Amino acid sequence: MPEHVIVSTTTDCEETARELAGKAVEAKLGACAQIVGPITSVYRWEGRIRTDTEWRVEIKTAADRAGALVELIRENHGYDVPEIIATPIAGGSAEYLAWLTGETRP
Repeated sequence: MPEHVIVSTTTDCEETARELAGKAVEAKLGACAQIVGPITSVYRWEGRIRTDTEWRVEIKTAADRAGALVELIRENHGYDVPEIIATPIAGGSAEYLAWLTGETRP
């Protein structure tokens, strides 16, 4: 089981992306977050192929905080079925990963 993960989601506007990132860091469910965008997403929804502009939010967290972070995103997201994906961090700077863990402790 990984000790650290990146939880990512997409939103329909930069303001919503900033709000989600801020709430995650404020709640100590994420050590930091990056917002990437605008990006173009192509997907099937309700039987139609759609193309929309979105912003991606990538939140770094300790693995034991990921479940609560996913719930925070779900509760504060405007989409019916938001993209929420957790990707394990396989390695990295020991100092950074220690900081990441420390920033996600209540």
